[in-house]
Amino acid sequence: MTNTSTHSLDDTLALMRDLRARCEWDAAQTHESLRPYLIEEAHELDEAIRLGEDKLVREELGDVLLQVLFHSVLAEERGAFSFAEVADALITKMKGRHPHLYGEGAKEPWERMKSRQRKSIAEGLPAGLPALHRAHRLQDRAAGVGFDWPNVEGPAAKVEEELGEVRAELEKAPPPKPGTPPVFDDRHFALEAELGDLLFAVVNLCRKAGVHASIALDKANAKFERRFQMIEKVAAERGIDVPHAGLEKLDALWDEAKRAGCRPSYLENRLTGSSLRSQPIRRT
Repeated sequence: MTNTSTHSLDDTLALMRDLRARCEWDAAQTHESLRPYLIEEAHELDEAIRLGEDKLVREELGDVLLQVLFHSVLAEERGAFSFAEVADALITKMKGRHPHLYGEGAKEPWERMKSRQRKSIAEGLPAGLPALHRAHRLQDRAAGVGFDWPNVEGPAAKVEEELGEVRAELEKAPPPKPGTPPVFDDRHFALEAELGDLLFAVVNLCRKAGVHASIALDKANAKFERRFQMIEKVAAERGIDVPHAGLEKLDALWDEAKRAGCRPSYLENRLTGSSLRSQPIRRT
């Protein structure tokens, strides 16, 4: 990779200040008005990473950086803090979390260090965090203070236990037939609770096995989508009407799709390796 750029981070900050001074749209923005754009840009970056397209990742990283610069300049104008203070706080925090590298302290698990600063396990977790990711983070935090299984056997057994409780609940009161309106009664909420426990246990098994549940599920979604699109393509070629084909015929097409594309694609694994194991995540 050859770096031919002549621009620095200071140049991007100067550009943002200039846009605030001379662009009507940029001048009108506030922290609050920019919230949707920050979320949108984060999702677009995530999608670029999923696709494994370096050029697109570079572009989307720039868009996320723009949001960081925008909020920093807004804060600077209000006299709240500057971009330099943002950088100082980040450097101080990261060095503090690595005392064995930037000080004389011993290496210590990240969650254990953070636990001394929190009043509760949920402190600092955004309310809008997706449920699957929130479960992973709660379990991470609990493990950081020693509340964890010693190996994967414990969470694997817990999944089996929770699945047994779901089956027992289904035997007591079978769910409504497909196509009928849902009934939100005691049976429904009891089953909902048991299924929630099962999902939480599966997330814990993923975490203990070194897999992030949200990434694993994202890849499973992509695999299902790819296979079902293959069913639709083959069905169209053979003149089969999918909505009226029936389970037996669709099941046969599904088996064909599995045989034709049963392995994760190159793009799915390009950035994460050949397995579904999660990579270490830098938390800030």
